[in-house]
Amino acid sequence: MKIFDEAALVSGIRNGNRRALARGITLVESTRAADMELAQRMLQQLMPHTGKSVRLGITGVPGVGKSTFIEALGLHVAAQQKRVAVLAVDPSSPYTGGSILGDKTRMTELSRLEEVFIRPSPTGGTLGGVSRKTRESILLCEAAGYDVVIVETVGVGQSEYEVASMVDFFLMLMLPNAGDSLQGIKRGIMELADLILVNKADAGFEARAEAAKREYSNALHLLRPKYPGYTTEVKLCSALHKNGVAEAWEHVQTYLARLGSDGHFIQNRNRQLIHWTRRLTEELLLARLWEHPDVKTGWDTETARIRSGETTPVLAGQTLIETFRKSYSA
Repeated sequence: MKIFDEAALVSGIRNGNRRALARGITLVESTRAADMELAQRMLQQLMPHTGKSVRLGITGVPGVGKSTFIEALGLHVAAQQKRVAVLAVDPSSPYTGGSILGDKTRMTELSRLEEVFIRPSPTGGTLGGVSRKTRESILLCEAAGYDVVIVETVGVGQSEYEVASMVDFFLMLMLPNAGDSLQGIKRGIMELADLILVNKADAGFEARAEAAKREYSNALHLLRPKYPGYTTEVKLCSALHKNGVAEAWEHVQTYLARLGSDGHFIQNRNRQLIHWTRRLTEELLLARLWEHPDVKTGWDTETARIRSGETTPVLAGQTLIETFRKSYSA
């Protein structure tokens, strides 16, 4: 039975049909060989209609209020007659592979809007806090006519650079307890941020929030800016009370407009395409390596030799790679 109708999916996505978009994302997330081939044909047809959205990445430690902020921001942007897509990535269990996928239930008001599309996806164990197919999902949302695509990451980690490599603007949410938070943040993560928002600057926490803002600002002065002449600002907000959300969106628009006028915007997008191509090439090569019958046989042999002390993991790896290479050079 034909599960995916290529023509219907392409037409439905181009017409902004949310059900077609959801099915298209399901297709690109599939690991079945036939589905992957179909997904690439679909993406090839839709590529001319992509690239016109604002791609916004949002990260922060667990409990910082990412979902609350995204809902407040989404409502604000949607009120400006813009269509908003949210790609919310949930962590997958390393044991069962399952994921809660509960972001829709945390954005109840936003999910009711017709002009908003929310898609929770599991990481599938992928580093970087984003789903392996998030890039393709962004393209599908753009082809469906969404003006703003928000990618919510799992949380702050050393490999969060992956989301920064696929968005135009990287926003980091922080808690109003700077001393504790700074201890758990890698320098490289702060270097990626285009804007830091101290969230939960609610009544009773103003002094803490202001102190946190000063500490983060001082820390940023020690880091090299992403672009010459650009400085990462630190602002306060309360997503719960929707304070500072409109100002944050205005900052995003102003920042991107300046990037566009300076030529950095298109340069950044081009760099992202090259990075994406490299990552995909590596993934395809690894998949072909592990699927090769000689490598599968060699794996059993080499792991047995490792257990018996006859070889080392490095030498075993070199043997497997050489086996793979010879099969194509013969």
